[in-house]
Amino acid sequence: MSATELRDKTPDQLREELVNLKKESFNLRFQQATGQLENTARMRQVRRDTARVLTILNEKAAAAASAE
Repeated sequence: MSATELRDKTPDQLREELVNLKKESFNLRFQQATGQLENTARMRQVRRDTARVLTILNEKAAAAASAE
């Protein structure tokens, strides 16, 4: 997912996306530990998507704080 797509979402939608990414990250780590992980590149994608969501959430929070 791209940053422009994420910037169009509301903070609640971003938090929901973050929860989904954390769940997926857990499942991928579990698959890796049991030797069932086929697409190892997906772990990197999920980690970067998580960072992207957190960055945009922080940007929105900073923008809201400065607007007040």
